[in-house]
Amino acid sequence: MSRYSFSKDVRVPISGIPYNLNRDLLAARSSKLCKLFKENPDEDLSHLVCDIPTTPEIFELMARFCYGFEVNFTPENVIPISCLACYLGMTDNHSPNNLLNRALSFFEHQIITGWNESIRSLKATENQIVLQQATKLGLIDACVDSIISKALNKPIYLGEPIEPIKNPVLSDEDEDGFNGDVYKPNARRQLFVLDGKQDLCLTTLRLQFYEPIIRGMIQCKMGSNYIASNLYQYAKRWVFFDPKESDQSSSSSEGVSSNSRRDTIETIEKLFPHDRGVVPCELLSELLQYAIILEANSDCRDGFELRIGKQLDLATVHDLLIPSQGYSKEEKYDTECVRRIMKHFYNNFTGEDNRAGLEIVADLVEDFLGEVANDVDLKKDSFISLAELSIAASEGTQRNSDGIYRAIDIYLNQHRYLIESEREEICSILDCNKMSPEACEHAAQNERLPVRVAVQVLFVGQLQLRETITKEVAVAEEGGTTGKRSPENGAAVVELEKMGFKVMELEKECGAMRKEIERGYFGKMKMKKGKVNVWRVMKRKLGCISSLNNCNCHVKKKKIHPR
Repeated sequence: MSRYSFSKDVRVPISGIPYNLNRDLLAARSSKLCKLFKENPDEDLSHLVCDIPTTPEIFELMARFCYGFEVNFTPENVIPISCLACYLGMTDNHSPNNLLNRALSFFEHQIITGWNESIRSLKATENQIVLQQATKLGLIDACVDSIISKALNKPIYLGEPIEPIKNPVLSDEDEDGFNGDVYKPNARRQLFVLDGKQDLCLTTLRLQFYEPIIRGMIQCKMGSNYIASNLYQYAKRWVFFDPKESDQSSSSSEGVSSNSRRDTIETIEKLFPHDRGVVPCELLSELLQYAIILEANSDCRDGFELRIGKQLDLATVHDLLIPSQGYSKEEKYDTECVRRIMKHFYNNFTGEDNRAGLEIVADLVEDFLGEVANDVDLKKDSFISLAELSIAASEGTQRNSDGIYRAIDIYLNQHRYLIESEREEICSILDCNKMSPEACEHAAQNERLPVRVAVQVLFVGQLQLRETITKEVAVAEEGGTTGKRSPENGAAVVELEKMGFKVMELEKECGAMRKEIERGYFGKMKMKKGKVNVWRVMKRKLGCISSLNNCNCHVKKKKIHPR
């Protein structure tokens, strides 16, 4: 203090809190304040020192150091203290063993050497002015490089990796009580088994720190399963919210706005690995739905759709049931999104891939069609378009039309207001020749189908039955010519011959019925108390009912329509 004679105190306001400090003590440590005091020895300097970029807590630590007290450095305060000391010129050139040198020494030996300490230091650096100074000093880059190097040496810092995705297997019930195809082991249950120290996790960092860290890990070839698991965990913390919350409300724990969530989900999509099978479609679908809800840009939504499309054969129906968003939504599910996902699948499918994937996707699309058919708001044209998409997915595979028939039956049941011509338009996509005997049997008794379609199904069933009988008779006759015909075979032949006569009679009846339908015969017939029931007349002619009061078909039913 002998070098200075600024005995008058100076008043320094920091964020509205005034500090009365000795000028000589401040000048002894700060070259900037010393110069200011020399140039303005007798003036009130409060208006000149009010813009010091720091907080009252950090300024008080600096003042205590000037008064000779020891500073207790921590991961939370070392970077702000270093920035303040640099701003005030508290270097060894001005005074030996000064504050900046002490702070940087602590940072070098205690902060960047540890994972937890580096994260705690970054979390405490949220003030933009302090952040700019810390970046210029290289403190932020030092923390980021330290975290990246430690994660490369010990990937478990990022959390448990995602288990490799296996082919879907049938499970009675998953952890949420949903019956259907799930993955074993359950990927959601295997994710992110942390040790409970949430304050030490990488996902607690703000996006401005988190993004460069993840980008650095990607450039250093960190395992994509670790990257994906940490990104999903980050999304759970900073993007996902309770559906009961409005878009403008904030998370109770983080105070995150909808705009911040949108920026976060768009950044996550850019960082997310494109590798097939890295994460289940369930998680990708969840991310896609939040991107739609938050109105993220088209590149973000397309990115998640592309990733789902690449591994669509690993998806379940539940993954494709993406709710429609917006006030103008007319249908329950976003069917156009599923169309784009399907397009991505076929664009990325080559002949070298497993051909079983085509069969799996064909099954998946049929099941999806059956699910959306329950939507009472699903338009007729949308249903037909989806059905055509399902049929296209089955091309090149040995599949029957039972799935399409099942979806049509569900749709007609949910949309009973459709007129006959609309029902015929919907059923026009059904290829009756590819229906199984069980499906034909069910359709023959289905009053929701149009009459023309029912007759067509009957003819197809008749042809299938004739082919079966012909084959059985040929086998039986062949057995008789070889001298191995047994009494049992003889009885079987007699029974088959009787069935053949019945089939011929059925052909005649169906032919007559078709002519009557074409002439509009049934439209003109009326009973005294109202119009005739077309289905009852048809069933009586076919021998399926004995009276108008008994509408049960005598054909043995086989349950093929679980709904």
